[in-house]
Amino acid sequence: MVTDPIADLLARIRNAALARHEVARMPASKLKLRILEILKKEGFVADVRQEEWGESKRQTLTVTLKYARERGAAFQGLRRVSRPGRRVYVRHDQIPRVLSGLGISILSTSLGLMTDREARQRKVGGELLCEVW
Repeated sequence: MVTDPIADLLARIRNAALARHEVARMPASKLKLRILEILKKEGFVADVRQEEWGESKRQTLTVTLKYARERGAAFQGLRRVSRPGRRVYVRHDQIPRVLSGLGISILSTSLGLMTDREARQRKVGGELLCEVW
């Protein structure tokens, strides 16, 4: 049983990239799918698919990782900010910039999940889920 599915998602992606795997698989959920779609849109992963996998035919998310020519991952780091034991909420004018704007933050807002750039533009705050750079 996983108590923090977002931290599990980030750890699986980080570990797969360090091991130079082509794909990473994890149990599916709407929240994880939306986070991965944002990472795909921002260019940190190549592709995301929801499919049945294995003998149990459970819904899984298959993430195709993206690498540079030297086989380095498209991202340098993934960090979980708001955790189950310590939630972090920010207003739109307090959203931190990741590496002076080179990275992104993913926020859970009343308008859904979005990047820090979108949240500042729409002037909406929320829970700061994770940072990617």
